[in-house]
This record gives sequence, C-alpha cells and structure tokens, in this order.
Amino acid sequence: MHRSRLSTVLIDVPSAAAGEAAAFWSAALGVPAQPVPGEEQFTALPGALPGLTLAIQAVDDQARYHVDFETDDLDAETARLIGLGALQIGQWLECRILRAPGGHLLCVIPRHSDDFDRYATVFP
Repeated sequence: MHRSRLSTVLIDVPSAAAGEAAAFWSAALGVPAQPVPGEEQFTALPGALPGLTLAIQAVDDQARYHVDFETDDLDAETARLIGLGALQIGQWLECRILRAPGGHLLCVIPRHSDDFDRYATVFP
C-alpha cells in the first residue's frame, strides 16, 4: 500500500516572463508572491488554494499548467498512474514526469508537505 494526493498546481511560464506572471497572479488572487528559497525557478502563491500549493514555475518551454501528485512511494504511484493510462516521458531528480490521457503534464513527487497525512489517499 502507498499514499498519494494531488498536492500542487503549477503555472509554468517561460523564464523571461516569470516575474511578470508572478506579479499578475499574486494581484489577481490577492495573495503574496514568495520566492521559494533554494528553488529559484518557483514562486509560491500561498493561500490561493487551501490544502494545495499554487506556484509559478519558470520553464524553458511554453506556457502551460501542470499538477503534481505527492506520494510516499514514487514507484508505486508512478505505476498506478501508468496503469490508468498515463505515459512516463521523463524524470528530473526524483520527480517522474508523466503525460495523462488528453495530453496534460503531471509529475509524481516525493512526500514533502506538512499536511500530507491529512489529505493523502491510501491505494493498494
């Protein structure tokens, strides 16, 4: 058995536009934009989605949205999502990058949030 949860919604923007995008989304949602220490590509928007993390991610690619599944077993959660029809298309550090049916990107990431136990679902 393992546990996982939808933990993060990321607004991916080309690196050159990340500052402007963070300022826009911060003002639009009425929440602060906070750089994430040690992870310069991320700007958090705390409080925008209670129970979830919303952040801007600077990418060397096109603008898009993607979600992260946080889990206590990367292999099991990746296999579960592949069994549901996703395809693994890459890996970055420990994070597994998948494409869901319909074409949307998602990542499977290691457990990291303080509220994982509160929101995680148990899967066989």
